[in-house]
Amino acid sequence: MFSPLVAVFRTPELRKKILFVLFILVLYRFGATLPSPGVDFKVVKECLDPANQDSTQQQIYSLINMFSGGALLQLSVFAIGIMPYITASIIVQLLTVVIPRFEELRKEGQAGQAKMTQYTRYLTVALALLQATGIVALAANGNLLQGQANCDAQGIIADKSITGLAIIVIVMVAGAMVVMWFGELITERGIGNGMSLLITAGIVARIPAEGRMILNDRGPVAFSLVIVAGVIIVAGVVFIEMGQRRIPVQYAKRMVGRKMFGGSSTYLPLKVNQAGVIPVIFASSLLYLPMLISQLTRGEGEPSRWQTFIDQHLVNPSDPVYIVTYFLMIIFFTYFYVAVTFNPQERADDMKKYGGFIPGIRPGQPTADYLGYVLSRITLPGSIYLGLIAILPNLFMQVGNSGGLQNLPFGGTALLIMVVVALDTVKQVNSQLMQRKYEGFLN
Repeated sequence: MFSPLVAVFRTPELRKKILFVLFILVLYRFGATLPSPGVDFKVVKECLDPANQDSTQQQIYSLINMFSGGALLQLSVFAIGIMPYITASIIVQLLTVVIPRFEELRKEGQAGQAKMTQYTRYLTVALALLQATGIVALAANGNLLQGQANCDAQGIIADKSITGLAIIVIVMVAGAMVVMWFGELITERGIGNGMSLLITAGIVARIPAEGRMILNDRGPVAFSLVIVAGVIIVAGVVFIEMGQRRIPVQYAKRMVGRKMFGGSSTYLPLKVNQAGVIPVIFASSLLYLPMLISQLTRGEGEPSRWQTFIDQHLVNPSDPVYIVTYFLMIIFFTYFYVAVTFNPQERADDMKKYGGFIPGIRPGQPTADYLGYVLSRITLPGSIYLGLIAILPNLFMQVGNSGGLQNLPFGGTALLIMVVVALDTVKQVNSQLMQRKYEGFLN
């Protein structure tokens, strides 16, 4: 049972990668708890006390605070976290459909991907600057952490001069760049996807405290129900994530010099959830933007009509408009991400180039049409599955604490991210073990 785990640490290269990932995650969690200069951390802790915290404010920033591992509301050095990089990646991928130059870069291979990554980094800096400015402005005005009588939200930032606020903004932007660098380092030199692992680390770090909060506030019965619901969600996620449609592919025999190649049978695996957890992250990162803009543009007088609409429907996760919007955004981003990452025409051309064909389907355009048809058929249940898992806790907001399961690491979005990232990481470890003829984790 433990032989694959022993084999991991007996392999020098794999052991080095895993220890490197753990080291980066420790640094990330340290920066997530390190207060920014000029922030009164004692006041922040008082405002984050469940007895003083306004549940509405918790709901506004629940998703982005979950992705940062609680660093956002603590105004730490890594308060902005990985979200500017995620948003920049969304925008750049959207532009590949609109701008022909970006489409050409995507087809150029490694060189084009490096150029796209450079554009993403530049856009990340701009978005981090905008987001840090908004968060600091809300904190300076006392609107970020609105508490009750025991919370002095106005006193979170003592020095409210332009210089003092600018220093906090610069530190947060620099922290976002360091987090982006951490993610790229993990992807290049470690195991797994760096961006997803950083988000998972932030979610996992909150599990003990949030679990204790449920146990103290709701009692052991509610805590047990949350655990049971979490186990059921995990089982469902694993079942769907392992499901795939295997399309048989036959390769014809061909002569290359004096050697015979081909003649083998294989299959093309198309996962039910081809997009992974990316659509949920995309939808979550974009859904909080209207709330943030509404807070930044709010004046002294009565809120405008669109601000009232946002306050009524896009702040409370249990509101039907919020649930429907979140669900539809996940379905849209699922189809969009699958369309960007899997091109049936390119896959059909590659199969035709190497003498491959699907039995009963002619090579070329008919193969591309067939792959597109199958992909669209399995993407629909995959997108619905992602949407249902993500919005399921929103339908049962009173099971957890006052903020609902959506604010907890036990919620559907958090569990979905953790399980999918864990499966992907284990598969990468397993593939490297199989290359060295060890017994894999999944065998």
